[in-house]
Amino acid sequence: MTVTDIKILADRIENLLPQTQCTKCGYPACRPYAEAVANGEANYNQCPPGGAEGIARLAALLGKPVIPLNSANGVERARPLAVIDEQVCIGCTLCMQACPVDAIVGAPKQMHTVIAELCTGCDLCVPPCPVDCIAMPPVTGDATGWDAWSQSQADAARTRHDRREARLAREREAAEARAAARRAGSAPAAQATEAIQATQTGATATPTAPVADDAEANKRAIIQAALERARKKKEELAAKGQGPLNTERVSADVQAQIDAAEARRRRLGLTDDDTDKPSNPR
Repeated sequence: MTVTDIKILADRIENLLPQTQCTKCGYPACRPYAEAVANGEANYNQCPPGGAEGIARLAALLGKPVIPLNSANGVERARPLAVIDEQVCIGCTLCMQACPVDAIVGAPKQMHTVIAELCTGCDLCVPPCPVDCIAMPPVTGDATGWDAWSQSQADAARTRHDRREARLAREREAAEARAAARRAGSAPAAQATEAIQATQTGATATPTAPVADDAEANKRAIIQAALERARKKKEELAAKGQGPLNTERVSADVQAQIDAAEARRRRLGLTDDDTDKPSNPR
C-alpha cells in the first residue's frame, strides 16, 4: 500500500470515528488513531465512544470481522456531560487547557462553565482538576456509542478540535518568537537603560518582596479555603458511598498538566494525603 493509499484510508477511518478526542484509544486524538489503524499499528476496536456500532463501521470499511471492544481501552456507555460545581471551582483553568474542543469557558480565578452543546463527554477535564469539582453524569439514558451521538455532532467536534490545535500552534509560535526576541538582547538593553536612569537620578531599587509575599499569602489563603470546601464535599460523597471522580488512561499532555498542578500545590504547601498518592495510571 502506497503512502497515498494509507492517507486516503486514514481519512476514511477518521470519518467513521465519533471525534470525541477522548484519547481512550491510546492516541492523543482521533486523527492519530485513524492513521495508526491505517498503518496496521492499532486495532480497529479501541474506540469506546464509538462502541459496537463504531467497530462494525470500521470492520466493514477494512473488510474484517466484527470483534468486541478492547476492554483495556474502556467500556461502551451512555454519553456523559461535564458539570462544574461552581461552589468548589477555584478558577485554575486546568480544565480549560485539557478540553480538546474548547467546550469550557472562563478565566483565571473566575468561575468556569461548560457549554453543554459542545461537550463531547471525553472525561479529560476531570483528572487535572485539583479540587475534584467536575462531575460526568450520563445524559443519554440507555443510548450508548453512536446511538448516543450523531454525525453532525462528530463533525462539529472535529472542526472545533482542529481550530483549537491551530490556535495553540499559533500561540506557541508567538511565544517562541517573543522568547527569541528577548534572547536577542531585549532584556539586557532594558536593564542597561534602568541602570543608566538609576545612576542619573541617584535612585535605588524599591524592595518589592513584602508586596510579593502579601500577594502569595493571599493566594494561598484563597486556594486553601477552596481545598477545604473540596474536602468537605469529598466527605459528603464518601458518606453516600461515592468517591472522587477520576479517569484512567489520560494522554501524556494531560498527565503533564496534572503533574504541574500538583507541583504548584506542593510549592504552596497545600499537599494532603490525596496529593501524596501516585499520578493516575495511563
